[in-house]
Amino acid sequence: MLDVRRLVILRELSVRGTIAAVADAMNFTPSAVSQQLATLEREAGVPLLRKAGRRVQLTPQAEVLVAAAGEVLDTLDAAQAALESTLTTVQGRVRVAVFQSAALALMPFALRAMAEEHPDVRVEMVQREPESALYETWARDFDMVIAEQYPAHAAPRHPGLDRRDLTTDAVRLALPPVDVALRPVSTLAEAAAMPWVMEPRGTASRHFAEQLCRSTGFEPDVRFETADLQTQIRLVESGNAVCLIPDLVWAGRPTPARLVELPGSPRRTIFTSERESGRRSPAVRAFRETLERAAVAQRAHPDGVAPAR
Repeated sequence: MLDVRRLVILRELSVRGTIAAVADAMNFTPSAVSQQLATLEREAGVPLLRKAGRRVQLTPQAEVLVAAAGEVLDTLDAAQAALESTLTTVQGRVRVAVFQSAALALMPFALRAMAEEHPDVRVEMVQREPESALYETWARDFDMVIAEQYPAHAAPRHPGLDRRDLTTDAVRLALPPVDVALRPVSTLAEAAAMPWVMEPRGTASRHFAEQLCRSTGFEPDVRFETADLQTQIRLVESGNAVCLIPDLVWAGRPTPARLVELPGSPRRTIFTSERESGRRSPAVRAFRETLERAAVAQRAHPDGVAPAR
């Protein structure tokens, strides 16, 4: 009989790529991980790993066991959800990954509502970039992710993850106030002469912003790079840069910056994803429904989300 815990370690190696990464994720030492994998190999009676330089690769036989481990974990998820469904109150833990503007605009409402309506549910939030957070949710680091998708830039798809749209918001050109602007600017084309602030390369927002500038006929002068939208806003408000900002960022926050409609009126889509095997969890389901209420409240009160009931 193969040991389930060792199968999970093998799956973690498939997901994370190195023994060191597995050890870090599971709070083991690398030597302990190696020992567990060696024991599993003896139990299986076939080679599971082969050397590839300083790394190890999984054999075809190991891939069979990785797939089986995933099915076992899905079954355990479903069993846990079924067990929780028999309780008279909603309880448990929800680990959610969220990007910055959603954390600012949606999470305060959702967390307060969960505390009032489901006090036995512990919600843990970690800020992550959507691209990596989707993968990490598939890898079981999180129960749910709040992610985003920009026009003409599809979000990554992972097997076993569902998707449900929460809301959309307009993306606009943010310009400095007239009294601090370095030069007169009122359109995207005129912003070609201005310094830009954008998120790091590889993010969906950066790709969208660069492509929009190029389709307008110029290459943006990206002098400042930061994933912190609050820093981007301060650079714009102080007259040092321009940028593209989704409307959700401004929820409950007045600004002296000038917000200009972009060609084609592009909109960003915000959605949630969770593993299909965990969809029956009462705690996860309650939190997802609360997030949907938060999105509705934000649309009704764009200058500040209404308080929870």
